Amino acid sequence: MSVAGKSINPRPVGEMAPEVDSFAFDEANEEKARAIIAKYPEGRQASAVLPLLHLAQRQHGGWLPRAILDYVADRLGMPRIKAYEVATFYDMYNTAPTGRVQVRVCTTTPCWLCGSDDIVRACKDALGVEVGESTDDGRFFLREFECLGACANAPMMWVDDDFYEDLDYDSARGIIEALKRGERPATGSVKGRRASMPEGERLTLTSMADGGAGE
Repeated sequence: MSVAGKSINPRPVGEMAPEVDSFAFDEANEEKARAIIAKYPEGRQASAVLPLLHLAQRQHGGWLPRAILDYVADRLGMPRIKAYEVATFYDMYNTAPTGRVQVRVCTTTPCWLCGSDDIVRACKDALGVEVGESTDDGRFFLREFECLGACANAPMMWVDDDFYEDLDYDSARGIIEALKRGERPATGSVKGRRASMPEGERLTLTSMADGGAGE
C-alpha cells in the first residue's frame, strides 16, 4: 500500500517481528549497505555500524535480535561485543520486540514547557497503550525521547523518519489516527511554519544592507 509516495505495510494483527537465528539484508538493503560501507576507507568499515544497524532494524520490523547484531558485526569485521555496546547505548535501537512504527514524543525541557504532556496523552489515548508499550496489533510502539533538536518548534514527536512539530493534543491525536488508517500526514509544522521561521511575516533580515528587498 502506498500513501503520498511512501510505502505503508502494516504487519498482520498481533504479529511483531520474531526472534531469528539468522539474518541477511534483502536485495534493496544490500545495495544500500554496500554503498554505506564504501564511504569508509579500508580498515575503517566498523564506522558503518550505526547506519547498518538502523537499516537492519527497519528491515526486521523495529528491533534487533542478537542474530542481527552478530550479522552486522561480522559483516564489518568488528568484535560482536562492540555491536552489542552500540545497540544498547543508543536509544534509537531496540533489542526487544516492539511495534514496527516507532512513535517517539520529545519530553525534554523545551517541549515540556510547551505542552509535551498533552502530546504524550494524545498518543496514549489514540493508541490505547502506555509509554514503553506496543499496540496489541503489533504496529505501534510508544516511547518518550530525549531532545530531538526541534526545540524552536516544540512540542514535537518523531514517527519513524518524520518530524511533526508545533503540536497540541488535537493535532497529535489526529496524526496518530491518520497513521492508524494507513495514511501519512504532512510532516513538519502543523501550523504551516517553514522550518523554524516565525508565523506570519518574517521578523528579521527583511531587507538587504544596500536597501534592496531580502530574498
